[in-house]
Amino acid sequence: MSHVTLVETKPGEFEFRLPDIGEGVVEGEIVKWLVKEGDTVKEDQPVVEIMTDKATVEIPSPKSGTIVKRYWEEGQICPVGQALVLIAAAGSPPAQLAPAAPATDAKPGAKTEPSPTLTSKAADAGAGAAPQAPATNGNGHAVARPDGQKALAAPATRKLARDLGVDIHAVAGSGPHGRVTQDDVRGFQPGGQAQAAPATAAAPRVGGAEQEERRPLRGLRRKIAEKMVQSAFTAPHVTTFDEVDLTALVAMRARMKPKAEALGVKLSYMPFFMKAVIAALRQFPLFNASLDDATKEVVVKHYVHLGFAAATDNGLLVPVVKHADQKSILTIAREMGEIAARTRAGKATADELSGSTFTISNVGAIGGLFATPIINHPEVAILGVNALKKRAVVMPDGTIQARDMMYLGLSFDHRVNDGAEAVQFLNTVIAYLQDPELLLLEM
Repeated sequence: MSHVTLVETKPGEFEFRLPDIGEGVVEGEIVKWLVKEGDTVKEDQPVVEIMTDKATVEIPSPKSGTIVKRYWEEGQICPVGQALVLIAAAGSPPAQLAPAAPATDAKPGAKTEPSPTLTSKAADAGAGAAPQAPATNGNGHAVARPDGQKALAAPATRKLARDLGVDIHAVAGSGPHGRVTQDDVRGFQPGGQAQAAPATAAAPRVGGAEQEERRPLRGLRRKIAEKMVQSAFTAPHVTTFDEVDLTALVAMRARMKPKAEALGVKLSYMPFFMKAVIAALRQFPLFNASLDDATKEVVVKHYVHLGFAAATDNGLLVPVVKHADQKSILTIAREMGEIAARTRAGKATADELSGSTFTISNVGAIGGLFATPIINHPEVAILGVNALKKRAVVMPDGTIQARDMMYLGLSFDHRVNDGAEAVQFLNTVIAYLQDPELLLLEM
């Protein structure tokens, strides 16, 4: 992280401004505050999670001291160079916390200028409130979440909590950064205390009225939405489908899997799909490209950085195997496992989540038979990998056999490639997958 901005506003008090956290990053969304006003922090202690176009990062404090003021609410957009927090340096006289102010009209996600009168959550809690006994999860661990701080959880986890009648804000989170998982919800015990009514549970129906719940579109979900809209309204999408007989590949993987595991590598089908895509990209390089709208030039990449979609508690992310065309199946499998683990733990770097030249989206693991994938802009194509099913197939000799079959979907930018090339590209991928020994000849 570079260009940390710390400005002394008066003796002993410093404004910490959002630093430059990556090439091309001009703003970040406040996803989660890790400190409250009045908290004491140490130098390099994380104070806030910031979502950029590239990744979610924790911003550490550049100085030890006391958090006097937070200038932004969760869900708001902070431009690079704007003040994040006001810090009273350690050893300085105690700073006066900002008094509570009337509620503003600012909405989450709005590009609001910092307000010197934002109300602290600590002040809103009210003085003299009786301390609450900590709730526990199924393992008996006390909740570390400060009073009033909302639980960090995926939408599916929140729905599970509502269905089970559990107050998710009372559940201890065992996931990354205290995130509440579905196992935490299922194992939750109120610890002998009266359980509060679920914060997001629908109220009883009165007079047949329909109940609704509004959730802010923020964090990674909002970034995904922006990328999908950008892609859908920029590139004219066309998708071509075909099926592939993976019987030989299934047998090959079964033979190779124990040997890979002996080397500490989990061998999935994805590295084989990657190598087949690489072979097709060598023959059809315009699918490993991007379109520069400003100059009206097609930028052909002579390197292959393969992205693969990974589901996380935060949403769908695309880790990238860099220079995949220079790596073996085993090396790709090892790197995929390592990057995917860091991504799901929220520890992947911005570089590991950006720079792909072609993306593979695998929904087959959860049972999808068909899908029309949206291109990962600014790429010009994406391969959708679907469920592997054993089906009865009429063979060339007229016999009917049970074969391991899968449908593939290739979405492509029709400005750069035409349908004929797309079908030929997909046919090449299929040819390598149906004769997987050819993949062993690929570097």
